[in-house]
Amino acid sequence: MTSTSGTTGTTATRCPYCGWPDDAEPFQVVSRHGTARGRTVWTRCGCGSLQVRAVDERGARVVSRSRPVGAPPGRTGR
Repeated sequence: MTSTSGTTGTTATRCPYCGWPDDAEPFQVVSRHGTARGRTVWTRCGCGSLQVRAVDERGARVVSRSRPVGAPPGRTGR
């Protein structure tokens, strides 16, 4: 798995499905895209949740995420 090593999160948030900290590794980088304000990085958590991370001068933060495959709609694992 590849990751965004050296990029730190600005909040102490966790994946609502598996409880893994958003700024911890490992997570798999799916793609990276430059934006006017920094980068958008699509990652996949160890549980399978697809996450969109905004990376700018403030650091990296998860701005959107999907449920892992098989997770019931409207519910989180924690």
